[in-house]
Amino acid sequence: MSKSTESVTNWLTVQEAADLLNIPKGKVNRLLEEYSLVAVKKDGQLMIPAELIVAGEPLAPLRGTIILLMDSGYSIEESIDWLYTHSDVLGQTPLQSLLE
Repeated sequence: MSKSTESVTNWLTVQEAADLLNIPKGKVNRLLEEYSLVAVKKDGQLMIPAELIVAGEPLAPLRGTIILLMDSGYSIEESIDWLYTHSDVLGQTPLQSLLE
């Protein structure tokens, strides 16, 4: 089990994310392709960290952050690990900084 799986306490299925965003599942898949949302497979099903959806919208700065991490060689799972790992420089997790 990776750190991301341990750190994320609330996961959404693609359908749950679609319901929360009030959009079709296909649009959620497009958001995943565009890195506006990210997901990992858990028990054979794509799961999205619930914190990445704020006030009915994908977390705005997430896409640029994920693209930068991927350009630096991170996988999606490693990117989620990074988002949920405390940073001494930030004094909190990168995700907490993005949420602020």
